Amino acid sequence: MNPHLLFVLVVILPPSFADLNSDKTALLNFAASVPQGRKLNWRNRTSVCTSWAGVSCNNRRVTTLRLPGIGLYGPIPPNTLGNLDAVTILSLHSNFLNGSLPFDLLSLPSLTNIYLQKNQFSGQIPSSLSSQLIALDLSSNSFTGSIPKSIQNLSFLKYLNVSNNQLKGSIPVSLKKFPASSFGGNSGLCGPPLRQCLSPSPSPSPLPSSSLLPSSPPSQSPLPSTNVNMPPPRMLGPPAQRVPDQQKDDNNNKKLSKGAVTAISAVSASVLLLLLLTLLLFFVKKKERETIGNKGKALGVGVTETPKEDFSSGLQETGKNKLVFVDGSSYKFDLEDLLRASAEVLGKGGYGTTYKAVLGEGTVVVVKRLKEVAVGKRTFEQQMEVIASVAKHANLVPLLAYYYSKDEKLLIYDCAASRSLSSLLHGNRGSGRTLDWETRLRIGLETAKAITHIHSGGGGKLTHGNIKSSNILLDHANHPRVTDFGLTPLMGTTTQTTGYHAPEVIESKKPTQKSDVYSFGVLLLELLTGKTPAQSATAMGHDEVVDLPNWVQSVVREEWTAEVFDVELIKYHNVEEEMVQMLQIAMVCVGKSSETGPIMDQVVRMIEEIRVLDCESSSQTS
Repeated sequence: MNPHLLFVLVVILPPSFADLNSDKTALLNFAASVPQGRKLNWRNRTSVCTSWAGVSCNNRRVTTLRLPGIGLYGPIPPNTLGNLDAVTILSLHSNFLNGSLPFDLLSLPSLTNIYLQKNQFSGQIPSSLSSQLIALDLSSNSFTGSIPKSIQNLSFLKYLNVSNNQLKGSIPVSLKKFPASSFGGNSGLCGPPLRQCLSPSPSPSPLPSSSLLPSSPPSQSPLPSTNVNMPPPRMLGPPAQRVPDQQKDDNNNKKLSKGAVTAISAVSASVLLLLLLTLLLFFVKKKERETIGNKGKALGVGVTETPKEDFSSGLQETGKNKLVFVDGSSYKFDLEDLLRASAEVLGKGGYGTTYKAVLGEGTVVVVKRLKEVAVGKRTFEQQMEVIASVAKHANLVPLLAYYYSKDEKLLIYDCAASRSLSSLLHGNRGSGRTLDWETRLRIGLETAKAITHIHSGGGGKLTHGNIKSSNILLDHANHPRVTDFGLTPLMGTTTQTTGYHAPEVIESKKPTQKSDVYSFGVLLLELLTGKTPAQSATAMGHDEVVDLPNWVQSVVREEWTAEVFDVELIKYHNVEEEMVQMLQIAMVCVGKSSETGPIMDQVVRMIEEIRVLDCESSSQTS
């Protein structure tokens, strides 16, 4: 071919086909290098734009990549995703990606929305960022260093979240428009909207050397002299009468003697006062210990519970019992720190009482004090290891540490999410508390994935055993985090949570993975109806006693299905079909026999078929 003609073809013809092939190669290289918990269906022989999960195209280029919560492990290899120069939305959140971010990833010129939260990325946040960014979420990772100054030059940025990292330094001034929640969980950050940065004290000015002091009256010249012997400002003014050297020495000695006496008196008075205060504090503390027990008071037990529930005696009985941190936790506190923490009771359930504890350095944890544990120390420790290993999932509350003694068993959890689904569904539905359909659908899907992950633990035999809306916690973006899982084998009795347990569990008191599916079905009905499983029959329009699954079944049988759904959902248009599909899935889960019902993995696939969800919060994509 004529080389001039080849040049014309290259310049004039659009390069879209070659660029799409380049995108395909970049994605295949990424998939080949990064292990996945849920295998991607990307194949070289299939269409990138129509067949590949999580990939969307526009004008023959890859413009969107959404792979949230599919179990991606390891670092992002260079020259893979960084070659997708037409991508606008990149969502890889809620995975297990780690290492430093490739320098070319966040600077892709077309990027508008980046969601990398809930991974394990480390190192500094790259300073080279796309100027088109609208949303940037890097929260819940392990980024270090300072917030790059280049972020303040992003004129289109509407959503920013770098919370729960290890960042330090001052927040760029232009970012103070974002809420404090965008930066929380970084103990080294300061400046608006967080606490003010502490300015270093200025160094005192050096005193002039005695060799530079003048021995004659100052010059009367109106202009400053450039001579090094120019007197300091304190000596300006009319010349003073000279005093003989011997007389000056005598006067100085007298002044020093008076100063020494004054200093000694002040120190003596201070020491005496300190001793008195120390004695006073000693007797006050002694009195507190005699009345309510110093350690029990630290967690509020002496005030909110009966004396027999005060676990301070169990903690004091031996010095051998210590907090056991699981899986190399980076938290640094001990039992004494925990006992000194200020605390509040979050709630009481079948497994025990739960507290929110704020440690001295500002770390917030959740402490669950178990009751009626029926196993020995070795079995308890083995179950903690199982729970800790399974908790490595974006939608599970991780176990940080535990404490075991003869009389007391404590579990210490992460406190990244503290609002329960129950409180948002059934509490005061004021402004900002109503959950829209998109959020409820996502909560249902992500909770199902979390329970599926739990069932994979313990050799595929682990159960949750206590699924209910109060055990589904929500973070700031309303992503669910499931707690209280894996505790059933430890307890002497099975907790009876009204309305959630399958009929066979009420009789056998032995929850199974299939009974977990039943409980999850009740949870879905709760999301759809807005009603609690323990709600009175009269509130449901019936005189006889009827549980939530039976009530829904009766309504559906009478073909007035619309009456089932929460009135808060009726205002959302074009979602009726999706709600009916979810209702059908819920009714399959709560069928007459849970043993013949679906397993959780099948439930996940059924929910995914309703709609391919974008798992970012709607507030993040505005």
